[in-house]
Amino acid sequence: MSDPSPARAAAPVLDVWCDLQCPDCRDALDDLRALRARYGDRLELRLRHFPLEKNKHSFAAAQAAEEALEQGSGWEYVEAVLGRVEELGRKGEAFLVEVARELGLDAEEFDTALIDGRHILIVDADQAEGKAIGVSGTPTYVIGGERLDGGKSQDGLRARIEEITDRLLAGQE
Repeated sequence: MSDPSPARAAAPVLDVWCDLQCPDCRDALDDLRALRARYGDRLELRLRHFPLEKNKHSFAAAQAAEEALEQGSGWEYVEAVLGRVEELGRKGEAFLVEVARELGLDAEEFDTALIDGRHILIVDADQAEGKAIGVSGTPTYVIGGERLDGGKSQDGLRARIEEITDRLLAGQE
């Protein structure tokens, strides 16, 4: 049986290359929240991991974010960790498990996931793809084939993302 209604075009995708211990990524949260509020499911926001070497706990945080996603609370977890980057810097992996517990996630499974490295390949693949397309800092956004670097300044980036998103959505009509 086939559905007679026309197929709905896929939502434009905004890839957000992020380091979960990065203060600039924390500052970008307001823009991401505003974009989600404005577009809802008409824009797909995808967190892509780009842990920077200078941030000692960012690789573990990326793995923890993947575990949170697996447990059904990906963005909620990411926002909680990014909102407290200084605490992550001080407490390290124990903080990642603590946040999971605060959000009602299976903290023991988080601890196990960080030990057994079950999400390392996802983080490595994101980082490799980011390097391949020229990501060098965070946050970096990619939408409609255009890369926007937010690491130097967030000024004007949300407006530029909205402009590209509106253009992509108009092209679907």
